[in-house]
Amino acid sequence: MTGSPVISTLRGAEILPMLPALAALRIRVFRDWPYLYDGDEAYERDYLATYADSRRAMLAVAHDGNTVIGASTCMPLVDAAAEIREPVAALGWDAEKFFYFGESVLLPDYRGRGLGVAFFAAREAHAIADGACDHALFYAVRRATDHPARPPDAASLAPFWRRRGFRPIPGLSCRMEWQETTGPEPVTNILDAWSKPLRQAPPLS
Repeated sequence: MTGSPVISTLRGAEILPMLPALAALRIRVFRDWPYLYDGDEAYERDYLATYADSRRAMLAVAHDGNTVIGASTCMPLVDAAAEIREPVAALGWDAEKFFYFGESVLLPDYRGRGLGVAFFAAREAHAIADGACDHALFYAVRRATDHPARPPDAASLAPFWRRRGFRPIPGLSCRMEWQETTGPEPVTNILDAWSKPLRQAPPLS
């Protein structure tokens, strides 16, 4: 089975050597429900390089011995891709006041052991220490309840996110395209936003 994973944090350019391992992990985890992502490592490395290029970004990575078994990322929203930051600006909000929480991926054998909670805590601590942002923000893919690929035992992560203090933001979503495992053509998916105030910032309305 598994040992006792250790979480370490890397910032900015320190993330660069981890890109191949993180790319492989994303491809493996996001292939499953609900993302159904049929990715490739070349695209992944290019996408993840945005974190290495952001001096204020952070990667929390979990190791079991020498094996990377989980990772979680965050960066200022202003450093994120246009499709991520522009929906926030379209609502009239200042993108500089948001810290974007990207992927949080963990191999199945290690779930339910507190690592997901630790990832959220590490990102929130980093965003607060950064000092420039009032809110944390992430997006989660929207899936129909009758989606043909939905597993019978699929469980929503919404209760977990709510326990971390996050709430959905009505009217805020983004669109991302990726190749899915269910068909030959890329699919444009809608992802809905969740947010949490940092420090004493007022809730979004």
